[in-house]
Amino acid sequence: MNTSSDALPALPARDPAGHKGTFGTVCVIGGHAAHPITMLGSVVLASLGALRAGAALCIAAAPEPLLPAILAANPSATGIPLAVDSDGHLVPHAVAAALDTQARRADVLVIGPGMGTGFAEAQVVIRVLAQDDNRPVIVDADALNCLAATPRFDLDLRAPIIMTPHPGEFARLADALHLNVDPIDPVARPAAAERLAQRLGCIVVLKGHGTVVSDGARTWTCTHGNDVLAIGGSGDVLSGVIAGLVAQYGDSLGLYNCARLAVQAHAIAGEQWSARAGGTAGMLATELAAEIPAAVATLRTLARP
Repeated sequence: MNTSSDALPALPARDPAGHKGTFGTVCVIGGHAAHPITMLGSVVLASLGALRAGAALCIAAAPEPLLPAILAANPSATGIPLAVDSDGHLVPHAVAAALDTQARRADVLVIGPGMGTGFAEAQVVIRVLAQDDNRPVIVDADALNCLAATPRFDLDLRAPIIMTPHPGEFARLADALHLNVDPIDPVARPAAAERLAQRLGCIVVLKGHGTVVSDGARTWTCTHGNDVLAIGGSGDVLSGVIAGLVAQYGDSLGLYNCARLAVQAHAIAGEQWSARAGGTAGMLATELAAEIPAAVATLRTLARP
């Protein structure tokens, strides 16, 4: 294992003369309208994470019945309605057409938050990741579970990818790929992330206490954060923050460094809330997102471990 202890690069200063076209557009693809569980909050939180990290624009691509509520919760986003069948499941060919025509203005995609794991959803995930237009994709939550349930999914991955599994999602991916690795033991986690990154040719963000980021050659462990981040929606915010930084700095810093900086900002944001609240319990994911701008600002000054 090649574990890197390199300091994080300083985040570049923003262009004071910049405009909406300067700071990038993120598209979040997710949400689930089928019985018995409706999921839309994850898309809201990921879109908030992207905007709070500094992306200029965010597009929510979600099942058509859910889109009005998503945009009401985050009116700063715009929306792409995704067609569903009578049961509320996505219609893959119609979703593909909508994304092809309406999501092309996005510089970075996030797929998976609150998406569900049906056959139709898996088809959408595979099609997005099979695109070879060099547009980065952050793969989170149910998109990871869709991949793990799809035989030989690794043959279809062509996009530049950052995967953000928690240990359970990681274990399912590892089992599907016949990798004997441990995503839970603190000592073994860096090697586990590195193996998966090597196997899939992507960036892996193995979430948890001491989140690990690896590109297969370099591996870094975050030393910030605490149990305040152990809340529903925290990972959705992180996927948005990663996408927001990639939209702005992916070309100059690379995906690996953008992922590391996003993880660091996310952890510092939790620490900031905890310091103000005087404890580590009770933070809401929306409050975590609100802490992101100040946390990102701390990364613009000096390189840090």
